Amino acid sequence: MERRDDTLPLQGLHFHVTEWGDPSARPIVMMHGIRGYAETFAGVAAALQPDFRVIAFDQRGRGQTDWDPAWNYYTDAYVADLAALVDHLHLAQFDLLGHSMGGINALVYAAENPGRVGRLVIEDAGPGAFDTSAGAVRIRKELATTPSQFESWELAADFMRALRPTVSEAARHQRLQQMLKQTPEGRWTWRYDHAGIAATRLDPDPARVVDLRPSVQAIQCPTLVIRGGRSDYLQPEMVSEMLRLNPTLQATEIADAGHYIHDDQAERFNQVVWQFLSRQP
Repeated sequence: MERRDDTLPLQGLHFHVTEWGDPSARPIVMMHGIRGYAETFAGVAAALQPDFRVIAFDQRGRGQTDWDPAWNYYTDAYVADLAALVDHLHLAQFDLLGHSMGGINALVYAAENPGRVGRLVIEDAGPGAFDTSAGAVRIRKELATTPSQFESWELAADFMRALRPTVSEAARHQRLQQMLKQTPEGRWTWRYDHAGIAATRLDPDPARVVDLRPSVQAIQCPTLVIRGGRSDYLQPEMVSEMLRLNPTLQATEIADAGHYIHDDQAERFNQVVWQFLSRQP
């Protein structure tokens, strides 16, 4: 599978962008979650070959993308970053997939840019999940209690294992490789801007907290919402509310998967995404 990595100057920051597949193939952009990274979609990209050009990027403050010194980690900033990226790449129309925080960003972008997104896939995100779900409480607690660094790789692995007990060892190892970097003193610290991301998640500016319901109503493109059957984040009643707000949306649930569906049930997730993207409009 052909792969390309690049660094693009966008919105005053340098963004790390990864592409998989034929550059002339149908483009799909993928957006990761709050502590995620572009590489998390490598397996999905492989499953979509050879028909798709998969584009994923480390969102601001994550991976190999610059940290925002102003801690501007809000939906409007992420959506503006996506808009700048697709304009830079001259994508007149593209498909869009987002997980968790990336799903929120994808929903808002698609609502604000009708006709630009061909098909939309939302992985375990929707109105209310960010605010009131047990998963939202869990994420806030994790951000508040996460150590800033570890004395050894093994201690970091133990921490991640306790945090994500259902994730496979291979997926957990990939996470650690993408999320950690070594300090000059030999310790291990986060590759993402933990202080800034935690601050804006735990004590956000109320004026910049997004109500997703109008965005759901405004979606015009074919859209699939995928929920993990064991997810503590996107609840069944939230999915029902999304379908009530916009009856054109489709929804499916993947059994025995938590919030990280593309990790927990990778084969089934890839199959569902492929089938949806391959349908004739």
